[in-house]
Amino acid sequence: MLLVVDVGNTNITLGVFDNDDLKASFRLTTSTARTSDEYGLILRDLIIAKNIPFESIKSVVIASVVPKVMHSLVSGIIKYFNITPLIVGSGTKTGIKIPVANPKEVGADRVVDAVAAYEIYGGPVLVIDFGTAITYDLISADGSFIAAVTSPGLRIAANALWTQTAKLPEIEIAMPDTILPKDTVPSMQAGLVFGCIGQTEYIVKRMLKEAGIDKCRVIATGGLGKIIADATDIIEVYDPNLTLKGLKIIHDKNRNR
Repeated sequence: MLLVVDVGNTNITLGVFDNDDLKASFRLTTSTARTSDEYGLILRDLIIAKNIPFESIKSVVIASVVPKVMHSLVSGIIKYFNITPLIVGSGTKTGIKIPVANPKEVGADRVVDAVAAYEIYGGPVLVIDFGTAITYDLISADGSFIAAVTSPGLRIAANALWTQTAKLPEIEIAMPDTILPKDTVPSMQAGLVFGCIGQTEYIVKRMLKEAGIDKCRVIATGGLGKIIADATDIIEVYDPNLTLKGLKIIHDKNRNR
């Protein structure tokens, strides 16, 4: 079996694949303070809790945007699973062309999402990841990573509201009943959610217009992506496991290397 690990700024998302079947997925908070023993034991116990023998894990692949986590995480996997993981980075075979001045500046998570979207849904494709940041990545018909837009995520925007103002409370990020609210909480929810929907629709249309692309599949992923995807026709597919699938694809492309 294959363990895939996506280290994000807020959460670490993991999945266990048995061939092409995603048997289980997990999520834990990203913490730079954990030791290698903590990471190794946590991963082992999460896998066992899903009735998967941890000895059945034969390969591990990691994509990370948090360098400070990597030493302890990789050491824990080596110590407890006796596996040296494949780390997505420069030199990793992905099948995606990155024709930019410095390809190393493109985050591993964005590359993984691009690989999954292109391989599963075809190109041209625009993939939106509603994570800590919201990223919009455009991949051409020939698999070239041609454009990338980054904006603050919903949680960042929400946190700014209640930490930078004196009277606005901390709220749940959710779709309000109306865009004509009368109370504080739905007022904040309306601004956050409908504002994000408007941003999404405008950015997608503007990217495709400037790229000269008439027909393009738009795929969304990320923890809060479903709220937005359900409220706009601009998003064709919401795939919550897109990143995990991309890691599996990259692992398979590099299996014999």
